[in-house]
Amino acid sequence: MRFCQEKRQVAMRKDIAFLPVEGVRIAIVPRQGADETAQWDVFLLNDNDRALRNVMVTSRGYSEPENQGDASQRTSTLRHFFQLIGPHEHQLIEPIDPSVFILTNEFWVSYFIDGQVYDKRFVFVPGSLQAEHFIAIRMLNADGILHE
Repeated sequence: MRFCQEKRQVAMRKDIAFLPVEGVRIAIVPRQGADETAQWDVFLLNDNDRALRNVMVTSRGYSEPENQGDASQRTSTLRHFFQLIGPHEHQLIEPIDPSVFILTNEFWVSYFIDGQVYDKRFVFVPGSLQAEHFIAIRMLNADGILHE
């Protein structure tokens, strides 16, 4: 009996062509909660003429120690999957607690358009999530922080 071995090529991250991300943004906007306190939401905005498919968003918050004796802080890592975000549509990713605004908040977004993978890291540094940095976000019809 003869056995034949197939040569299988495993694609490594370094072998994948990542094109520049365009038209995909992360917005963080406040809304009034039921108890009149400000609640905040994180949205993914697709300002492209084509749909985003198999969208994976990973979020986490962290701080780096300023001195060697300081301890770093980290939040849980959250993962979200959205099968489809249509052209010129937005998707709520998650609510975000204002208590983590003192941390660096990172959102890693990966998705496909026409079979091509796209990948981008959006980082909100401590102090950036404040009302003084608000702009009008037309797609959400609200004011908030927009990262492109």
